[in-house]
Amino acid sequence: MSKYKYFVFDFDLTLADSSEAILMCFKHVLNEFGYPMKSDREIYNTIGLTLVDGFDILTDTPNNPQREELRKAYVKKADEVMVKHTYFYDDTIAVLQTLKHADRKVGIVSTKYRYRIEQTFEQQAGSMPVDIIVGGEDVTEAKPDPQGLNLIIERFGADKADVLYIGDSYIDAETAKRAGVDFVGVTTGSTTWETFETYPHIYIGKSILDIFLNI
Repeated sequence: MSKYKYFVFDFDLTLADSSEAILMCFKHVLNEFGYPMKSDREIYNTIGLTLVDGFDILTDTPNNPQREELRKAYVKKADEVMVKHTYFYDDTIAVLQTLKHADRKVGIVSTKYRYRIEQTFEQQAGSMPVDIIVGGEDVTEAKPDPQGLNLIIERFGADKADVLYIGDSYIDAETAKRAGVDFVGVTTGSTTWETFETYPHIYIGKSILDIFLNI
């Protein structure tokens, strides 16, 4: 096991593949509000952003005056489909449990709502081997602002030198940089190895298991 005592993860496309549900929700809302449909890739590339920022991009309307209505419609649809169509990666639960058994603290910082993450663990994994979750409803500034990561570090009472943040996006890499903690990138999202190389990092892995076999 590595030198770190606190392992903090992003959620979407880091611990679980929620892309199927996210695509369903965005497409539903774009259709409901009469916006031109975007490709799966265009929608996929917004994962990691806040919903309102994602909708600004997908509607080609910066500061879209409907952004809050769009967000609410997305959340309503997500209440129906998100948990059912989110799937933990094969090694996720085993890795989290291994960390817990090794007396490491485990946290999640995500733009996704905390209650949704808790529901996903309860319904898809049957357990939640996580100590603290900081979700979108817990902060006033979303990643890459380090507020959420700093909040979980504060709640843990951790020294930043003992914290490792793991994420699939350049947004996560920038968050770790701003917070002043070590970062590991995992290429299960849309951010490439080459992009991660441009940010401070201690490792870039193909999966959560790959990371924990090599750090």
